[in-house]
Amino acid sequence: MKSIYYLLIVLLFASCQAVRVQTDYEKDTDFSNYATYNYYGDLETGLGALEEKRLIKVLDAAMQGKGLLLSEEPDFFINIQSEIYQAPNNNTVGLGVGGAGRNVGGGVSVGIPIGQAKVQREIIFDFIDSQKEQLFWQAVSSSSFNENSTPIQRELKLQEIVDKVLSKYPPKSKK
Repeated sequence: MKSIYYLLIVLLFASCQAVRVQTDYEKDTDFSNYATYNYYGDLETGLGALEEKRLIKVLDAAMQGKGLLLSEEPDFFINIQSEIYQAPNNNTVGLGVGGAGRNVGGGVSVGIPIGQAKVQREIIFDFIDSQKEQLFWQAVSSSSFNENSTPIQRELKLQEIVDKVLSKYPPKSKK
């Protein structure tokens, strides 16, 4: 019972922090031609070794759920890059001093930031055709990142990111 309580708290915490995803793709791509995938051999994700291992595990499970198979001779390669950055803090308190008299005016105002800057993580997923060696689909995810998260919280966050990214693959045709 305690574990369910903790899981609900973790899910509530994770759900409050939105994952934003933007995708782009080559408009002439026939996505039905892609059934197998693999990762670049010299993959440099920018993630720590354990975090990269978690991401690949979660991504493999999601890709298999879409009917795509990991292969030594894939139809496309996946390249992953990530970056951690501090988002600008938009919360400020303004203080102002001013005066006017006898047709002379002046003033000074200062914006004082309140709260801490939020740490964000951007993960870019590139799908590259193995024959043409050309990018045909890309997703850029952006989400909050807590460096003090437990391994379980990190895996849940990566699951949320991958689920949202792959919900947009393959793109829906707009004919």
